[in-house]
Amino acid sequence: MTKLLASPLTSLLAVAFISVITVVRSCSPTDQTALNAFKSSLSEPNLGIFNTWSKNTDCCKGWYGISCDPDSGRVTDISLRGESEDAIFQKAGRSGYMSGSIDPAVCDLTALTSFVLADWKGISGEIPPCITSLASLRILDLAGNRITGEIPTDIGKLTKLGVLNLAENRMSGEIPSSLTSLSELKHLELTENGISGEIPADFGSLKMLSRALLGRNELTGSLPESISGMDRLADLDLSSNHIEGPIPEWVGNMKVLSLLNLDCNSLTGTIPGSLLSNSGYGVLNLSRNALEGSIPDVFGSTTYFVALDLSHNNLAGRIPDSLTSAKFVGHLDISNNKLCGPIPTGSPFDHLEATSFSDNECLCGGPLMKTC
Repeated sequence: MTKLLASPLTSLLAVAFISVITVVRSCSPTDQTALNAFKSSLSEPNLGIFNTWSKNTDCCKGWYGISCDPDSGRVTDISLRGESEDAIFQKAGRSGYMSGSIDPAVCDLTALTSFVLADWKGISGEIPPCITSLASLRILDLAGNRITGEIPTDIGKLTKLGVLNLAENRMSGEIPSSLTSLSELKHLELTENGISGEIPADFGSLKMLSRALLGRNELTGSLPESISGMDRLADLDLSSNHIEGPIPEWVGNMKVLSLLNLDCNSLTGTIPGSLLSNSGYGVLNLSRNALEGSIPDVFGSTTYFVALDLSHNNLAGRIPDSLTSAKFVGHLDISNNKLCGPIPTGSPFDHLEATSFSDNECLCGGPLMKTC
């Protein structure tokens, strides 16, 4: 058999090809400089996660929490989460703590698709406004810190953003009008901040949104009617705000809404029958408002509630007998109202505690052990 020998030209081309691959797959010098500046503004004293971020090593090779595009060598992901199942946390036996602020140098990572710097408890300062220049960003998760300031005004420029999580910080200001132009947004979480103002009237423009978690803020105004057209919205949490006015009838007609949490607001009027007859709800919490009238007698064989909480309102009249025909009601709380009359017998009432019915005007029977 004839043995083929590589020519000098072939060998030269092979070396050149390998060299190109090596260069392309190395971390971009610009990105490495940006990451070093980003690191310099942060302090993580307990776990040593930045020990791998050495100036003398390639940021695409072994830097904790950093991922790169294998072809271009550009940094695509920063994934630093203070509560993690990663071995470094398990070995320490605790969650992490990091302080400092987000250096604007992160905006030089122009190929970034995911920026997660969450649950570190001590990161403060504001979100750099230049973050909105990261046109490829799909995930922005800064939850669980002490970040202040407002949501960047031009957040709507992040047209590929699918996840925006700024929960459990100390942010203020209003929801920027540009946010409703994020046509790819699927998960929005702003829980537990100091965000004020009304929910934008065109909030329903977020057609891809499946989770809108806005509880424990300072939001005012009423529920925008545009929400009625959000056909993918499954979870809506507006609890512990200052939302006022009646609950619109259309809320009960939303196609996939399965969790609705409106407790601790200033809602008035009656409970729409469509809200309780909707078979798609799993969790409905309307407690601690100023709702009045009777509980609509609209329950049926398709009614299914993991939790139904109507407590701490001004509801009057009798408990609907139709509740006994429900397919399933796990937790029911109608305490602290003005309800009267006998508690129906049968499911779900036979597995509920007296606390579910306490502090009403004249309820009797069942778990209350009070003769009618």
